[in-house]
Amino acid sequence: MSDVANVDQAELWDGHEGAHWSKHADVYDASLREHLTHLLEVAGIQPAEAVLDIGCGNGTSTLDAARTASRALGVDLSSEMLARARGAAEAEGLTNVSFVQADAQVHRFEPDAFDIAISRFGVMFFADPVAAFTNIGRALTPGGRIAWIIWRSLPENEVFSEIRRAIAVGRDLPEPAAGAPSPFGLADPGFTQQALSASGFVDIAFEARNAPYYAGTDADRAYGFLSTLGFTRFATQDLDDADQTRAFDALRATIDAHETPDGVVYDSACWLVTARRPPG
Repeated sequence: MSDVANVDQAELWDGHEGAHWSKHADVYDASLREHLTHLLEVAGIQPAEAVLDIGCGNGTSTLDAARTASRALGVDLSSEMLARARGAAEAEGLTNVSFVQADAQVHRFEPDAFDIAISRFGVMFFADPVAAFTNIGRALTPGGRIAWIIWRSLPENEVFSEIRRAIAVGRDLPEPAAGAPSPFGLADPGFTQQALSASGFVDIAFEARNAPYYAGTDADRAYGFLSTLGFTRFATQDLDDADQTRAFDALRATIDAHETPDGVVYDSACWLVTARRPPG
């Protein structure tokens, strides 16, 4: 992988974060299934269109796009997830889909090559959102559009706020700043609209959606998943043994409280962001 601007993110996603997403691919896909349905509904991909998928992960969103589009390209920082994505495409016999390991902030995309850029929670981690969005915009045809799904604020997301409350063990954990690379880096619509506008996009719109977040088929599986999230790991790594025990006991308690006959379910909240590159 050449031309990397987001060095720290590349180390994370081509390291333990990507490994976690690869290992738990089925759980992540289940947890985000309804969000992806919302995204594809808003994207409205047409059979003659070319699709660019930013932060494609294990390739689920790219493959869904490729089943409708003329072609689809998935981009991600994680070699491990991209290997899974290529394997899934090959297993299905999809020949109109490809994947590249790249930093979308600086990757030299073919200009004017894609009708739409989609992203399922993959665009919140750029060190310089304006540079990244400008680069993605250059890859779109004149009049081309984006359809992205991003998390709303941490307090609006039950799944993350419940985990955070459990593992805080009395600490006042800071919330990530607007624009800082994190799952909530684009949660402030004012910041995101400004960044997209500065990147040359027009007709920028935000639609709030909520969807269930499935953390596992039962409490044991959900605990194995949620206790190893990067979100959890980073917030507990500096705790001593006693406080780590308290934190993970509290995490288990919230998981048990959200266990239902359909699995462990939390609410989650996102923005569906749409915009387009000006025509001509």
